[in-house]
Amino acid sequence: MTTTVPQPQSTGAIRSNLPSVQTSVIVAGVAASALLLWGIAASQGSAKSVLFLLGLALGVTLFHSRFGFTSAWRQLVSVGQGRALQAHTVMLALAVVFFAIIFEIGSGWFGTTPDGFYAPITLALFVGAALFGIGMQLGGSCASGTLFATGSGNLAVVITLVGFITGSGLGVAGFDFWTTGSGFQKIADPVSLRTEFGLWGGVAVSLVIIAAIALVAELVIRRRRPPAIEAVPSTVGVARILRGSWPLWAGAIVLAVLNALVLLTTGRPWGVTSAFRLWASKIMNGVGLDVGTWSFWNERPGLDASLLADNTSVANFGIILGALVASAAAGAFSFYKKVPGRTVAAGLIGGVLMGYGATFASGCNIGAYFSGIASGSLHGYLWAVAALVGTYIGLKLRPLFALPVPKPTDSSC
Repeated sequence: MTTTVPQPQSTGAIRSNLPSVQTSVIVAGVAASALLLWGIAASQGSAKSVLFLLGLALGVTLFHSRFGFTSAWRQLVSVGQGRALQAHTVMLALAVVFFAIIFEIGSGWFGTTPDGFYAPITLALFVGAALFGIGMQLGGSCASGTLFATGSGNLAVVITLVGFITGSGLGVAGFDFWTTGSGFQKIADPVSLRTEFGLWGGVAVSLVIIAAIALVAELVIRRRRPPAIEAVPSTVGVARILRGSWPLWAGAIVLAVLNALVLLTTGRPWGVTSAFRLWASKIMNGVGLDVGTWSFWNERPGLDASLLADNTSVANFGIILGALVASAAAGAFSFYKKVPGRTVAAGLIGGVLMGYGATFASGCNIGAYFSGIASGSLHGYLWAVAALVGTYIGLKLRPLFALPVPKPTDSSC
């Protein structure tokens, strides 16, 4: 008897019962975006204005494609569903090529000199990424996911975001332990495939690694025969851009393009969590702690500047507002009115673990994983391995908080 491997349902399945457009929320979101764009343009200039617009586009893309990092790893670990991870490989492969082209050109917009994200291989990298993986499964989201889910009105994830910012502050306070203290153990200096093999040689090595990941995911799928990824209510035609869900491959392509545009605009790839550390530090300063004297801020400018002067904060604001408008256009903006106490605890603890871990793991699923790999940095691949280990542990811990078992093939963040 021949057994057919279940294939994911199309996220573009036609549905006739789509929610109504939430016009008032759209108007509020567009007005807030326009006001913030005006403030950025007036105080910071063209480069940050473009970055804010890219943030809006990232928010729309993340919402409509439901491009999950938390869910992709959960699907792989829990039931062997690797389709979402394969979408990651599409995104990563394209970004590697786009970044290489920009590095080859050697100059970006607004006078920037593009460079990637690189980090040393340390014990802290593995510990921090594993903590991040645990936090993702307890908090139900990742770094980018907290932003677009907050924008779309998910109160449970707003709680996770509060924990994320809190954990980032704890990471700033304990930064010495993981960088120069007993928690730090350097294994190797930053390893750049671009430096080791040349620009295009590094690209070739990256593409081979990424293809191997996609192949392993396919073998896991064929062996474990997982259920299909759940379809999301959608429509067809041009309206699908604003009203329906996008295929994962579409989200992968757009995210790769947008990350490359961020690199061209700012000279550095897309990141998320450095803004949370800044926000937490400003809050701690506001309650009387002299954060400016802490070692984390010794060589980092910007603590006393406006949030609008910080590239990552500007992009994050754009993601939240872009997701707000996108979710309202899809009729999906809604704050859950009741969040169980144990879910609140799990969200806060998960957020703290992500914020704390990202501080000394050289970033999150965006800065370390996506942008690190796109830059050709070995630490991005190692971060992903450690985060997968954390994902396994996090799934085992969920019952302690009486959390509902997540549907293993849900395509949300």
